[in-house]
Amino acid sequence: MARITRFLWPFIGLIAAQALAQNAGSGDALHPASAPYWIDRWRGWHFYEAPTAQLPEELTQPAPLARPPAPHRPPELVEFERLQKALEDNRNIAIMRPTEANVRRYMELEMQVVGRASYFADVAQRVAWATPSLDPTLHGRPVNATALEVFERQQQSDRSGTVAALGRDHVLFFFYRSDCPYCHAFAPILKTFEARHGIQVVAIGLDAGTLPDFPHSRQNNGIATALQVSQVPAVFLAQPSSGVITPIGYGVLSESQLLERVSIVASPQTQAMLPDTPRRLAVP
Repeated sequence: MARITRFLWPFIGLIAAQALAQNAGSGDALHPASAPYWIDRWRGWHFYEAPTAQLPEELTQPAPLARPPAPHRPPELVEFERLQKALEDNRNIAIMRPTEANVRRYMELEMQVVGRASYFADVAQRVAWATPSLDPTLHGRPVNATALEVFERQQQSDRSGTVAALGRDHVLFFFYRSDCPYCHAFAPILKTFEARHGIQVVAIGLDAGTLPDFPHSRQNNGIATALQVSQVPAVFLAQPSSGVITPIGYGVLSESQLLERVSIVASPQTQAMLPDTPRRLAVP
């Protein structure tokens, strides 16, 4: 019996090896990562294999991003926003349900806001009185009658000097029609303006007639069409040397309006703001 067992033992070992190989193949397919190492022939044979280390759950979760601290806000801003929100809410409630209590609550809150604004205006006025650089009555056009008279007289003098300087190389084109009553009313103003401020006025008739104040006017040679003159009277500032022509205005203008417009139109600031307004034509 022992001799039979000795001859059968290699066959028993071969059968056992085949069984282990089949079990290992099925384990690889079913449990590729969790199969024990002793049945995984592809990983080799080891007497010992350390288990996979499991990290604590709190270490595997991404750390939350730290929020930056909220910026400190002045309490005045917080109070203002609270008051503004309360006023808006009470107004909306009063509009949707205009009961006596709701309307009274809104009006009382509104009176608080008006009182705060009035107090602010009083303080701002006193600060302006004590600080000349912040007083609006000292900058630009005055509000006092006496100061306003001085301001307008000085402004007119400065503008007259500007127009006189322009008169050295500029002229005013005056487009008219002999049957236009407004042209007849505007012609004497332009004649006085020419004599007082030293800039030549060139009258250009759109018909064959003339005006008493400009008996030697020129006839339109197509320049009115080029400038798109659709209404008379019309005044343009022209520089014959460069051919630059800029509109001054339409209709009857006073002498002060002419002074203001001519001086403003000729300023470099206006030309920079409206670079496309002037037109370049061959001045007759």
